[in-house]
Amino acid sequence: MKSAKDWEDQAKSLLKAELKRRNVTYAQLVGKLADIGVMDSEPNIRNKLARGKFTAVFLLQCLEAIGASSLRLSDG
Repeated sequence: MKSAKDWEDQAKSLLKAELKRRNVTYAQLVGKLADIGVMDSEPNIRNKLARGKFTAVFLLQCLEAIGASSLRLSDG
């Protein structure tokens, strides 16, 4: 059974992979989030992703902002 830390790590890895796949930096993500009305700072985003502790709302906002229309939960 996965621990809370395992779930956090999976969410963090998933979002980082989507950003990398689309070549979006944290600075660019700040701008893309602002474009959809979500105001956040680069250091705050960097900290959220480093900790792996962020809400499902933040995850969805990021995915929307970078134009992700589908999501792969595992490589398998």
